[in-house]
Amino acid sequence: MKLENAIRALAGTFILVSLALAHYVSPNWLWFTAFVGANLLQSAFTGFCPAETILKKLGVGGSCCAGK
Repeated sequence: MKLENAIRALAGTFILVSLALAHYVSPNWLWFTAFVGANLLQSAFTGFCPAETILKKLGVGGSCCAGK
């Protein structure tokens, strides 16, 4: 999976999970949804994405054949 797709999948998963938690557990989980949205917005303008840094360290998006 490409790194960009992994970031989108991670963000989408976080948003859906936090919305489910807000519905079934506590509305305070909407703050997590807002945090993810704000992070996506700032990364669009600054190019810095903490999730990208973490996923790169975990080896997501890397390939032994990337240079080919």
